[in-house]
Amino acid sequence: MPARVVAVHCKGSHAFSKDSARRIQLLAGQGVAGDAHCGVTVKHRSRVARDPTQPNLRQVHLMHSELFAELARKGLQVLPGQLGENITTAGLPVLDLAQGTVLRIGTQALVRVTGLRNPCAQIEAFMPGLLAAVLDRTPQGQRVRKAGIMGIVLESGTVDPGDAITIEHIPHPAAPLQPV
Repeated sequence: MPARVVAVHCKGSHAFSKDSARRIQLLAGQGVAGDAHCGVTVKHRSRVARDPTQPNLRQVHLMHSELFAELARKGLQVLPGQLGENITTAGLPVLDLAQGTVLRIGTQALVRVTGLRNPCAQIEAFMPGLLAAVLDRTPQGQRVRKAGIMGIVLESGTVDPGDAITIEHIPHPAAPLQPV
């Protein structure tokens, strides 16, 4: 199945979940127009408290819809946007992408993957058992974070449900994703 956008979400205030939208506008160097996390410098409240001048490496949050099916099998019903993502994807192996991968979303927007979302206690407060469900371990004991990926907008563009997502660039050597 070709990679595509399933749903898009935006929220102008800091809240755990984001509201579904008919379309979102990605702004180069800033993020999602009208979203609380839009801006050149960091907007995540705990990061602002530490250093508000940090660059915003979390302008766009992408979440794979395949996670929702996995969670449902564990008895956890989660809908697109409820985990705070801006773009819900299908058919894109988000957790397997390398840091620095560039994605074309729709016909115009380019997003560079900066790293993994590090799930926090807010996930557990949203739904008991969810934090454990989005954290795992490899057979070698390494932590696996399944709560999506973060990116920065390189080129502006609108994003609609149904839009194609293509991998435009994979960096060489490829570095595995780390939390940002």
